[in-house]
Amino acid sequence: MVTNNLQEAAELKLQPPTESKWQKVLNYKIGGVIPVGLYIPFMAVVYMLMNTGKLASDMPGAVSVMVLYGFILAEIGKRIPILKDIGGAAIMATFVPSYMVYAHLLPQSAIDSVTVFMDNTNFLYVYIAIVIAGSILGMNRELMIKAVVRLAVPLAVGSIVGTGVGLLTGVALGISAYDTLFYILVPIMAGGVGEGAIPLSIGYSQILGSTQGEQFAMVIPAVMLGSLCAIILSGLLKQLGDRRPELTGNGTLLKTGDSDVLGLAEDKNKKPLDLYQMAAGAILAFGFFMLGTLTAEFVGLPGPIVMLFAAFLAKYFGWLPKFLEDGAQQMQRFFVIAVTYPLLLAVGVAKTPWEALISVISPAYFITILVTVLAVVVGGYFAGKWMKMYPVEAAIITSTRCSQGGTGDVAILSAADRMVLMPFAQVSTRLGGAATVTLAIFLLRYLTH
Repeated sequence: MVTNNLQEAAELKLQPPTESKWQKVLNYKIGGVIPVGLYIPFMAVVYMLMNTGKLASDMPGAVSVMVLYGFILAEIGKRIPILKDIGGAAIMATFVPSYMVYAHLLPQSAIDSVTVFMDNTNFLYVYIAIVIAGSILGMNRELMIKAVVRLAVPLAVGSIVGTGVGLLTGVALGISAYDTLFYILVPIMAGGVGEGAIPLSIGYSQILGSTQGEQFAMVIPAVMLGSLCAIILSGLLKQLGDRRPELTGNGTLLKTGDSDVLGLAEDKNKKPLDLYQMAAGAILAFGFFMLGTLTAEFVGLPGPIVMLFAAFLAKYFGWLPKFLEDGAQQMQRFFVIAVTYPLLLAVGVAKTPWEALISVISPAYFITILVTVLAVVVGGYFAGKWMKMYPVEAAIITSTRCSQGGTGDVAILSAADRMVLMPFAQVSTRLGGAATVTLAIFLLRYLTH
């Protein structure tokens, strides 16, 4: 009896103290990063600096504004019904700041600080270098090769059918073939924001002699709306599979089984971070970016696109040691968590004119996007069926050609209850998007020169 009491007392002492409700509130992380207990005093200091005109137009001032607004807007976007399922965090962090500038809801000192920072530091290129290198090098090589081979046909058919049907639809509704192709169809299938819309807008701006912000504002609506349509269609595909069991593998793509491919998917997000590897990975990413900058003029492509394919070739041929690949992927994890929403805030403030954004949206624009995504999905469905795949799964993966990057992939597969297909979706989004952006840049350069 005495022994039992002593044992119970020892167990009670080992249990962590229970947090009070107030402590839980203070420890809640806004945007998944900043505890409320830190955010409130941080907000008070930055707010006083902005409204007294003492906020400096330097890196500390700009980053403070980006962090202050970026994470809170992302948090709001994650909690709005419906919007949260279609990339609401990214939408809020990008578009709300653009409107705030347009409506004079943001202090001028904050606008100046962020704009100067973005214009003078090219921080956007830092993000692109880290994310692209980490995304490609972080993939399992065998998975990448096998998935590309198995998915090539439905992805290619879906893309071709979607482009053809979308182009005809846009022209029939009064949109020029040029605008339909370059500002609706290509953005839809470009692979999201960080790896699609941003490098695409950079390429467009370099070729057309405009600003990256103007081009970004023109391509980003198609990215967002295309992802929304893909989410809705993937949910309908799930319902089709529930009603017609013979059309679905309930997460299995090939009728002969694909567990061997899925088994190659390595969950690197659970690996502990190594600071030395991260530093080496960052240097590797910048090395790829500098290589892209050096060779861009000779190959006729923007540096980020050259960099992307250099990283893909290095991964495909196994030219890099594993610790460098892991380091690049770890740096990408850090940037996605800590930098994405502040950067989107800066893009919204400094590079996304609200007037240009709303000027492209019309009924014809919406209809063209919907028909395009539907055609992509239908093409993937029948091509997958012809290739002895389960057509529902093939169509769901093909729909990720129209996703808003990694966030869109999660939303699409969640709507279809097929998260096991994430490795294939990543291949579809990343490599398919890279091919789309590259072909678009080549074609635009050819048509304008």
